[in-house]
Amino acid sequence: MNTNIKRFGLSSLAVAVLSGLAGVQATAQEADEAAAIEEVVVKVSRLKGTASAVIEERKNQAFVADILGAEQISRTGDSDAAAALRRVTGLTLVDGKFIYVRGLGERYSSTTLNGASVPSPDPTRTVIPLDLFPSSIIESLSVQKSYSPSMQAHFGGGNVDIRLKSIPSQLVFNIAGNIGGNTDNSSNGLTYEGGGDDWYGIDDGTREAPAALRQLWRNFDALGELSQADNRAIAADLYKDYDPQSEDPDPDVGLDLTLGNRFDAGDFRYGFLTALSYDNEWQVSEEYEGQDFVLRPDGSFDLVRGFDDVVSTEHSVKWSGMFNFGVEYLRDHKLDFSSIILHDTKDQIKDKLGNTNNVLLSDGLRVRDSEVTYEERELIVNQLRGTHTFPELNFLGIDWMYSDSRSNRYAPGNISTRYILADENEDGVFDLENESSLRNATTASRYTFQNLDDDAENVFVNVSLPLTFDTTEVELKAGANYIEKTRQAFARRIDVNTLAFNGLDLSGFEMNEILTDDVVLNQPLNGSEQIIRDTSVAGDDYLSAQKIDAYYFEADVFFDNTWRLSGGVRWEDFRQVVAPLDPATGQFDLPAEPTVEDLAALAFQEDDVFGALALTYILDETMQFRASYGETTIRPDIREVAPATYIDPLTEFPIGGTPSVRSTKVKNYDLRWEWYLDTGENLSVGLFYKDMTDPIESVQSPAQDGPPLIRIANAEEGEVYGVEVEFMKDFAFIHNIWGDFMGGIGNDIFLSGNVTLSDSEIQIDTQKVVEQTGVSTSITNPTRRMTGHSEYVVNLNLGYDHPNGNHTVNLAYNVFGERIIIPGIDDKDDSYEQPFHSLDLVYTFYPTFSTQLKFKVQNLLDEEKEIEFDNTLLRSETRGIGFDVQFKWEFD
Repeated sequence: MNTNIKRFGLSSLAVAVLSGLAGVQATAQEADEAAAIEEVVVKVSRLKGTASAVIEERKNQAFVADILGAEQISRTGDSDAAAALRRVTGLTLVDGKFIYVRGLGERYSSTTLNGASVPSPDPTRTVIPLDLFPSSIIESLSVQKSYSPSMQAHFGGGNVDIRLKSIPSQLVFNIAGNIGGNTDNSSNGLTYEGGGDDWYGIDDGTREAPAALRQLWRNFDALGELSQADNRAIAADLYKDYDPQSEDPDPDVGLDLTLGNRFDAGDFRYGFLTALSYDNEWQVSEEYEGQDFVLRPDGSFDLVRGFDDVVSTEHSVKWSGMFNFGVEYLRDHKLDFSSIILHDTKDQIKDKLGNTNNVLLSDGLRVRDSEVTYEERELIVNQLRGTHTFPELNFLGIDWMYSDSRSNRYAPGNISTRYILADENEDGVFDLENESSLRNATTASRYTFQNLDDDAENVFVNVSLPLTFDTTEVELKAGANYIEKTRQAFARRIDVNTLAFNGLDLSGFEMNEILTDDVVLNQPLNGSEQIIRDTSVAGDDYLSAQKIDAYYFEADVFFDNTWRLSGGVRWEDFRQVVAPLDPATGQFDLPAEPTVEDLAALAFQEDDVFGALALTYILDETMQFRASYGETTIRPDIREVAPATYIDPLTEFPIGGTPSVRSTKVKNYDLRWEWYLDTGENLSVGLFYKDMTDPIESVQSPAQDGPPLIRIANAEEGEVYGVEVEFMKDFAFIHNIWGDFMGGIGNDIFLSGNVTLSDSEIQIDTQKVVEQTGVSTSITNPTRRMTGHSEYVVNLNLGYDHPNGNHTVNLAYNVFGERIIIPGIDDKDDSYEQPFHSLDLVYTFYPTFSTQLKFKVQNLLDEEKEIEFDNTLLRSETRGIGFDVQFKWEFD
């Protein structure tokens, strides 16, 4: 086997390897518009009116699903898909990006866009971060919680389908602008040169690696083999003006534009919709980052390594564009083309004070780390979809889609620099300007340059045939789904070695003032020492590819308008290859003469049949009972099976992949009772149980001088079970009791919400984990809850609609129970993220029929994000109280 293949030349080869290893329907069709009828004016509350459509869709689903409509999202003021989904029963939001369904981590959920698979710009996960999708382009969010054969077999907690807005029924032209801020942004803001004016969210080239360094990487030339003069020249070209400066953040601003229309031309109907969105926001936070602790005799813990004083400022810029075009023929045939671009830039600077095992406060010393994190994430999706109905063939239906999408994560010039503070006058105060010096070490500062390209193609076709008998209606469905994904990841680490300088005074608190170009180019060096070193390791670069071929058959049967039986089977062939590369050579990171076992460790292949069955008993038009069963699988993420280490952005801990991780087999059970009243009120109660074999979990290995290493491993078995309650209730009973004395106020107040109570348990065999990962560990709790699982989730929405329709108020509350973030070792308990009580208020005023003014206040309780173990604070972050004012004009 030829292992001397240049980087990024494997995409086609990887797909070929996958092919050799084996040797969803689209979104619901729009309902036809009814013929023109006499105009009837119906007065209905905004909440009931907007909820009725999604309630009706949920009611008619064969399998258990929850649906959130655009107007419901607007009422709660959520700005993106991730924030909106935390309102759905049993869903919790992690890191502002990832959704946990029924307490199962993001790996146990899947996400589709208009029913199609899309790639992820996150280098640590294959699941797409949902904060990419602004709420302004979302028509609805569907969360299917019981498995159906038309879905991908990778299913645990549920599937989230993001449905984007489609062709309107009439002229739509909306303009909305907003301005806001945060109470934490009033002071202590930080910025750096080149970091404060990026209002468009695209790097101007300042941060990227010098051209000479990029040429070395392309040629696989070693930085250490350069002459000192050439090494100096590249070091001088590195951008160094990342030193933090105090600056109050600007206000948050945003703008949304929507334009669309539909036209009739004989037997044809065509239309378009275009939408643009822009948001520029700031967030100042005070944080605490613990890493290692020592146990006191009284059982409490003291921080010995970490940062107890952290100031962070994050500047985010998001912009998106969407264009849809559709054409219909005789209402029976429809073609839709959609093109979407989403761009999200995060620019964060942190100034951190703390201590390490070697730099002790008792010795009058402190460490100060200055960190800059800059990344651009982009997703581009093009989709062509067709739906066809053939009345002459007993209304045979065919729908299909071709989706071509690509994502990119560009992270140039991220940097971390360490300074040492010495309390020389022993007054207990560390003077930044007079008692600070740049660390004298081989890694005084570290640059990281990263790029990730992810591509996905998805083709599917579904065929349905309705059949009618005496008292029985049958719909037969069959389809095929083909998915092909490739990923190319690139990462480099460049360390600044201050030990290379001979006699250099490192005093100061700004690297750009200490290591000036003159110093870098002319300061005497120690022997043959080099100023910058490439410390990239094997696995920082990797290539991967994935192919899924799937076919399914499903039947949906109605008996006497009382019983509904739905079910079927799906066969899925899954192939994946992950190939870590040696960044110094561009070769596969394999032995000189790889064995069959070495090559097999790169590939993962399995095929299986997955079945599902759902039974619905319809008592009457208002009440029904559901039961369902499904068998599914959860496959490990790409990076989790790569033999390399990466940094998790949530905990900032290193995570080591394990090639031998096995897929999880899941048996899914659901029971649900639903009650829908004519008034729009509703109540549902559901029970769920999941039995898992080989659940994929995180375990911790002992740390040396740095954060602990997290490994991916299989537990022996696991289970998740719980109850979900959802309701919407108006207060009309107040009027019924008090009559005209209270007026009609009760009819205009609504309370909706949901509560999920659940538990989970996994059993880990420590010895098997050690054998699987090859790393010694001492797990504190071999039997525990699953990582990320919350025992309760509560969502409440109290709404008021003024009788004249000019005012609406919504108070939204969300809280989740504590959940394990980092499993404990060496008798230290697991680390739990603490409950976050989110209380948001949205008031909307409609001055005219075509205008609205919205006031939004988020995190009214001024809650902080906290992670604790054994009643000891491990991490914390302030979020402040956010506020926003939006004006929207809808042109007729």
